[in-house]
Amino acid sequence: MALTLAATPLGNPLDASPRLIAAIESAEIIAAEDSRRFHRLASDIKATFTARILSFFEGNETDRTKELLLQLREGRNVLVVSDAGMPTISDPGFRLMRDAIAEGIEVHVIPGPSAPTMAIALSGLPTDRFTFEGFAPRTSGARIAFYESLRFEERTIVLFEAPHRLLESLQDAQSILGGARLGAICREMTKTYEETIRGSLDQLLEWATNHEVLGEITLVLAGVEVGTEIKTNDQLVARVREFEEAGMERKLAIATVAKELDLPKKLVYAAVVEAQAKVKNNLEAN
Repeated sequence: MALTLAATPLGNPLDASPRLIAAIESAEIIAAEDSRRFHRLASDIKATFTARILSFFEGNETDRTKELLLQLREGRNVLVVSDAGMPTISDPGFRLMRDAIAEGIEVHVIPGPSAPTMAIALSGLPTDRFTFEGFAPRTSGARIAFYESLRFEERTIVLFEAPHRLLESLQDAQSILGGARLGAICREMTKTYEETIRGSLDQLLEWATNHEVLGEITLVLAGVEVGTEIKTNDQLVARVREFEEAGMERKLAIATVAKELDLPKKLVYAAVVEAQAKVKNNLEAN
């Protein structure tokens, strides 16, 4: 018995590996995110199979994981595939893999196409360090908090976005990260209408405003220069102190700096509190 996770093509069937085809043909059970798309893939890559096909998607992941673990315990070979790319990467499979490992079940991974790594290569942005953030939140408030948490991220940022939410997402990113932040929109990778739009967030937002956005979207954003957060916090604190020295109360000074720099008040407040803590710690140390 063994559990195998296999990467599938993002769109171009020619990216299917011989190992993927062999795994499909030898599996006893295949857990597919969308059974119809899997049948189409198997036809495109000319893979014949006798396995039982089970749907395995977000809505049934918990119950299906239990069922698949039972099949594995009974000695069957289970193959997991998603609609595109590697299972478990913003797709079902993590819980099954985790629980199978915990039970000592043999596990394998068949590598292959991956949207995050392909997008970061296409973007032309630094690839030595990057963070994959999955899908951006759907609601505006959560999405704003999401981008705020990435304001001082030094690594290149890779995330997924739904085409119908791309414009709003870029607007939030622009307002928080700044219009000069570099990035890339990677659309329909490996497919007929593959397209990569590179530029500043101002330019990406202009493109999204003037085009109908269709297909699978991967968004790549540049990180900030190392040490930017420290420099920025020092500047915020210094500006707050300028207003305080002019006779303004701290609360109003923080609000004024936040408005002046178009920043959330909580970020300015946090910088001031952190600076106070450092002063206190230095005094206690001496």
